[in-house]
Formats: sequence, C-alpha cells, structure tokens
Amino acid sequence: MSNADDRATARRALIVIGLVLATALALAFVYATHRVLIWIVVAAFFAVALKPAVDRLQSRFVRRRAAATLLVFLAAFVVLAVVATVILVPLLDDVGRFADRAPEMLRDARAGRGPLGQLLERTGARRYLSDHSEELRDVGTGLRQPAVVVLRGIVETIAGLVTVVVLAYLMVLEAPRITGGVLAAAGDGERERLRRVGRQVSRTVTGYLTGNLLISVICGALTFVVLSLTGVPFAGVIALLVAVTDLIPLVGATLGAVIATGAGFLHSPTAGVIVIVFFVVYQQVENHLLQPLILSRAVRLNPLTVLVSVLLAVQLAGLLGALLAIPAAGIVQALLCEYGPSRFRPAPPAEPDDAARPRRGRPAGPAPQEG
Repeated sequence: MSNADDRATARRALIVIGLVLATALALAFVYATHRVLIWIVVAAFFAVALKPAVDRLQSRFVRRRAAATLLVFLAAFVVLAVVATVILVPLLDDVGRFADRAPEMLRDARAGRGPLGQLLERTGARRYLSDHSEELRDVGTGLRQPAVVVLRGIVETIAGLVTVVVLAYLMVLEAPRITGGVLAAAGDGERERLRRVGRQVSRTVTGYLTGNLLISVICGALTFVVLSLTGVPFAGVIALLVAVTDLIPLVGATLGAVIATGAGFLHSPTAGVIVIVFFVVYQQVENHLLQPLILSRAVRLNPLTVLVSVLLAVQLAGLLGALLAIPAAGIVQALLCEYGPSRFRPAPPAEPDDAARPRRGRPAGPAPQEG
C-alpha cells in the first residue's frame, strides 16, 4: 500500500472519529440543557401561533411592531384569565366542598359505608388497609417530608412559564428582522421556497394549537354537563381533568373517560352507565367529525406517523412532548415536502400529451392525406 493510500485511510479515520466526538458532545449538550431547550421550543410554538395576529394588527391598525405585539399578548392574557376564571370559580367551590366532606367520606370508607366504602368492601381493599395501617401511615409520613422538593418544583414551573412568555414575546417582536436576515442570506432560488415553508409551518402550528384547545374545551364542557345532570359530585374538577387529559393525543380521551366513568360509578351504577355511553358516543363524534373538521386541514398526517411521533416525543420530553409531537411532525413533513427527495413532494399537475395536444394554426383532427 502506498503512502497516499495510508494518508487517505488515516484522514477518513480522523473524520469518523471527529464526527463521533462531535455527536457525543452535541448529545451531552442537549442532555445538559434539555430544560432550557424545551422552553425555547414551547416559546417558538407560541410565537408562531401568535405572529399572524401581530402581523395583521400591525398592517391594519398599529404601525409600531412593539405596540402590536404588546396588544396581542395582552389580549391573549385577558382571554386566558377569563377562561381560567370561568374554570377556577366552580373548581374552587368543588375543592372546598370536597375538603369539607373528606373527613366524613374517610370515616364512611373505614366503616364500609357509602359508595367508596362499599367499593373497598367488595374488592377486599378495606381489610388490606386495616391490616397494613402502620405501613400506610409510614408511607404518608414519608410523603410529607420532601416539601422542599415540591416547593422547588413549583418555583421552577413558575420560572419556566415566565421564561416561555418572555421568549415568545421577543421572538414575535424580532420576527421581521430574523425573517429578513434569513431571506437575505438565501439565494434568489431559495427565497420563495423558504417563504412557502414558513407559511406552511405557521399554518400547521396555529391550526393545531387552536384546534386542539377548542376540542378539549368542548370535551370538558360536555363532560361537565353530563356529570351535573347525573348528579356526580365534583363535576367541575372532573371535567377540568378530562379537558386537560384530552389535550394529549391518542390516549388523552381514553384517560379522561376512565376518570369520569370511575367517578360516575362511585356515585351510582346508573350514572356510571350514562357516562360510559356519553364517552363512547362523544369519541366517535370527536374522531369522525371534530378532528377532521378542525385539525385535518392544518395538519395532514397519517395515523402511523402520529403514533410514532407521540411515542418518541413522550420518551424524550414526557407530557410536553406528547402535546407538541403532532405539530412537530407536521413541520418535518412540510420540510420534507419542500427539501426532501422527490417522492415526498406533491406531484405536479398532469400536462396533456404532446400527441393529443392540437397544434396552433391547425384544427385538431385526422391529418390530411397527401395526394
């Protein structure tokens, strides 16, 4: 083997080692900063969702970008505050009633009375609880000890929310400069493609966030109505849990149905059957009417892509990953359609065959015979 071949082999080995080291460093960086990266991704999704409203307000009413951004964010906060007030007022009322009734329910459960006590008696759980009361008391004492951990988690959550809001505000405010810089750096041939990708990404994110939120609100409201009509206690709390779980793709509606159905059966068998029938009918309506009408126009993904995206996102980022999996998959699909291989791109409209296309200056028909 010649010296040139040895140098080429050594160069390829160094390139491979460098790529492996660079990948390891990138993965270590992502792992070390995963919380901040999650905040940035969430802020980017909200920024993309709110940017069209800011652009429309700036072009029609307010000329200054900062004022338009501030007005849109204030309007979003007002809407969230109104929704939170509508939800939290009955929720706090239910929590207060639950706190008042908790000692009585606990005494009835220990004595085998009431719906919960009868359920514990039938399943044998009451005997187990009485036989292992000391162990359960020790577990409860251990759960009360890490109060500092809980407090730290609350502080980190509040800090994350504030950081996400500030990042989203700055992203929307600086969006024209960022977009202009990217388009200026791109060539003339790439500029229009980047605009198409940006429009598709904005439409995907906005459509998914607003559509998924609307579907969850509808699910929670209907659940509250059904639970209230059947007399199930703490209907507001249960309906809120159902609405939150319904935000999770694929399995959220099923989790909400399990929670509400369990509460219905604890109240009475009749209420449990009515709640089951409601969720069976509602899930059919949601899957075949609400989701196609609200989501399919914004995010066109097949079920396999949705399932794989949600599983991978849950493994990487937990519940937050499940919420953002579908719009992220839609963004990847938009990028593949524009920059991927030709099989990912939509087929151009069919052109008429040259043989079937009439020529100018001669009517279509059989060719004249030569004499």
